[in-house]
Amino acid sequence: MFRRLTMTLTPLALSLGLAGCLNLAPDYQRPALPVPAQLPATEVAGPAALPGWHELVRDERLRQVIQRALRQNRDLRVAVLGVERSRAQLRITDADRWPSLGLGLAGERAPNSSGKEVNTFTAGLQLSSYEVDLFGRLRNASDAAGATLLGNVAAARSARLSLVTGTAAAWLTLAADEEQLALAQRTLATRDETLRLTRLRADVGAASELDLRGVQTLSAQARATVAQLQRQRDADLNALNLLVGESLPAELLPGAMAAADAHWLADVPAQAQSELLLGRPDVMQAEQSLLAANANIGAARAALFPAITLSGSYGVASDSLAALIHDGVSASTITGSVLLSIFDAGRRQANVEVAKVNRDIAVAQYEKAVQTAFSETATALQGQDQWRQQVQAQRGLLEAERERYRLTKLKYDVGAASQLDYLDVERSLASAQQGLVQVRLGELLNRLSLYKALGGEERGAALSAQTPASASEPS
Repeated sequence: MFRRLTMTLTPLALSLGLAGCLNLAPDYQRPALPVPAQLPATEVAGPAALPGWHELVRDERLRQVIQRALRQNRDLRVAVLGVERSRAQLRITDADRWPSLGLGLAGERAPNSSGKEVNTFTAGLQLSSYEVDLFGRLRNASDAAGATLLGNVAAARSARLSLVTGTAAAWLTLAADEEQLALAQRTLATRDETLRLTRLRADVGAASELDLRGVQTLSAQARATVAQLQRQRDADLNALNLLVGESLPAELLPGAMAAADAHWLADVPAQAQSELLLGRPDVMQAEQSLLAANANIGAARAALFPAITLSGSYGVASDSLAALIHDGVSASTITGSVLLSIFDAGRRQANVEVAKVNRDIAVAQYEKAVQTAFSETATALQGQDQWRQQVQAQRGLLEAERERYRLTKLKYDVGAASQLDYLDVERSLASAQQGLVQVRLGELLNRLSLYKALGGEERGAALSAQTPASASEPS
């Protein structure tokens, strides 16, 4: 019986040993970077390591908001579930590389060689159709599924980074909205008071109808601005709540962005080498797609060669069901087949061409991802110093407008300046205050853009930590 079992399993063992011996996929070589080797120079120096988002974000309320978003955002949840789905699909693809064994019981009644009706019962292991992967078709399909999984891992990392920076940007934008709304409300209160005083002066003939109408116009403009900013504030709050996945409590909302507050975010250190961009999760995802396309070429090429399949069974047989367990005799079968398609109207060769074109498309998409990464990083790097200079200039403008307002008001109070001069300088001061809020927000958003462009804390994250638990090599 042992000899028969050995003879039955030997072809299966040999087929497993031969499986995957040939790999018809092209040798993979990472495409050369289609961008300059150096990122644009910047005056800001810093360590090569980027801070984690906890270190980037300095406000504790914003940290809590981001943590809530990471727990509850539905887009991120979908990205993570996509990874789990790809992991399961990889296990399915890997399973095709191994024999499927089953335990079966069969009965048959048929005439024997003498024409007598006899019963035959068999029980034992059964090997369904198993493809010997001599030319690596199944191996390359498994490699493609593994690359797809790693690409989805990178996509989930990219979604996480986008969520962190997007939530921070939405929260800071809401803070700017609150500050601009507060400034507009103060301006409206001042305009309403000026309108009241002007109306009193007009009643006693100390102000003309033209002066009164001019102040009424300014008051109406301020009221319209307040309504517009309230609408913008509500829209931005709703956008933030959508990112977080719930309505935020009041204690986690930012409040007004103080113009002198420069400590919302830490500085983002500058980088120099373009190769660092290869660690961005979106670039890593594009490269995994290229690897999958490369493996698919091997699978398509292997389909041009004969398909070798095995099937068989091993167990015991008897003429009665009762005697099957104790008196049954060993019975085994092994069947092999080789199938070579000689005419398919060029379908298999066309599949190879499709796989090659898909690989070329993946190369172009990878290069585009690298170029996009370079462009985004270069823009944010070049904007760092420019935004800081603009903030300083805007602060200087605000100080000058404040002093001009103070001097003009002194002259207006003693009658040395007209009401038109006073309203004009008041309008200029309000504009300078609003401008500083907008410029400061732009500088903070540029920091977030640079952090995201460089890959954030997800940059260079080892995908090996997420390597799929694929089946062992049959060989």
